[in-house]
Amino acid sequence: MRVIAIAIVAENGVLGDGQAQPFEFAEDWARYKRVTSGHPMVMGRATHEAIGRWLPGRTTIVVTRSPEQVELPVEGSSAVGLTAGSVEEALRLAADLDDEIYVAGGGQIYAQAWPYLTDLDLTEVHASAEGSVVLPEIDPAEWREIRREPRGAFDFAGYTRRTPPLALPRAVPDGRPMPDLPREQGPPDEASP
Repeated sequence: MRVIAIAIVAENGVLGDGQAQPFEFAEDWARYKRVTSGHPMVMGRATHEAIGRWLPGRTTIVVTRSPEQVELPVEGSSAVGLTAGSVEEALRLAADLDDEIYVAGGGQIYAQAWPYLTDLDLTEVHASAEGSVVLPEIDPAEWREIRREPRGAFDFAGYTRRTPPLALPRAVPDGRPMPDLPREQGPPDEASP
């Protein structure tokens, strides 16, 4: 299973100000649509609200403490929406749907998903931006760059984790997450590929 963070990020690590992204490039949006279509996406409620609609052709799982405040897509639309109370719950739901999951922000969601990520799919902008929402630091000891596609004002860049990610906690029948086991003691079926 691959859990991939997808984001557009300024050279100073800024994603935005909590309301909007500082950069928009048509080529980036077209690539985002192409790459994420057909796969589940996990995002926070503020990110979902900033997008302003349910994205067609994929299942969007919105992480929120108040699921009753999220209006789900109408039945029969090309968009599917679910809510989850935590990033771990959202990732478990997504893992039941596909073996390729995209984490689409915002900053708190990226930070909470970081230990579970296998890959980063970034649009790295060659400019700084103002804002308080940042992507966690990409530590070269933890991440290896595997792809870079220069596009002038930005690059499409891909990274893969050097060591196995944390395994997703399993849910017990009453829905509570099971405690994390150290990777060495976990059952073989939970090992990362």
